[in-house]
Amino acid sequence: MKLYFSLLLLASSLLFTACPRTSTNSNGAGNSVANANTKANATPATEKSDGDYVESEDGTAKATPESGKANIQGKVLYNGEPASGVEVKICQKFSRFMGECSGDTFKTKTDASGEYLFSNVAAGVYEGLLVKVFDTNGYVFATQGLGVSAAKYKFDADATYFAPVTNLFKFDLKLQEPKANATVAGTDLKIKWDAYPNAAYYKLSVNPAEYDSDSTISNERVEGVEYAVTKVLKPGKYSMSLTAYNANDLKLAEPKERISFTVK
Repeated sequence: MKLYFSLLLLASSLLFTACPRTSTNSNGAGNSVANANTKANATPATEKSDGDYVESEDGTAKATPESGKANIQGKVLYNGEPASGVEVKICQKFSRFMGECSGDTFKTKTDASGEYLFSNVAAGVYEGLLVKVFDTNGYVFATQGLGVSAAKYKFDADATYFAPVTNLFKFDLKLQEPKANATVAGTDLKIKWDAYPNAAYYKLSVNPAEYDSDSTISNERVEGVEYAVTKVLKPGKYSMSLTAYNANDLKLAEPKERISFTVK
């Protein structure tokens, strides 16, 4: 699977920007979708140990692992509510360039409470603890950091590792104007999109292929579904990111693909 990290956001949303996306989650982006990069989730950055591993959170173990083995517990939410039936996997090796797992790989799904449990996993260091973004090909890392393209996890023998809560987001925010690959005028440009369920506001960024501060819009907060560009955009190619957030600053959605257009 290919990494979608756009690391939105965003770059949010962890989620990775090749397809399929693997996003860094969604805090501003995200847990790491192997994707986005603005603040999508209102959670503090995950502490790293001296080995640069994502540290275990506090929690109550549901079961005791077999001698020499490790258990891994976690929870997945969407819009602050449990996300059930979501695939979660552990990868011994993970290529952040290809978005692919190798070595020992384990899979499970979240229950009705959005919780998951891996029992009796071989202790050691793993390069991926990934949560699938619903029915897409994208995955996000179970971390709370922003803009993370990869994360390592150390699972100790005879212990339970408590993963950071993963706040998922979706790839179904619909942009109305400009259309993908459209050619538009550099003046009086209006950007429009469909209202997203439970969205309190949106963040919009517009970036020229060749950086120019006079033609750049960075993480503009918009509380409606339309944005009138007041700048005069210089001719050239542009990319645009748009992200929906709820009232608690949790990232809800972004378009399936990064939008590109040309200013004539």
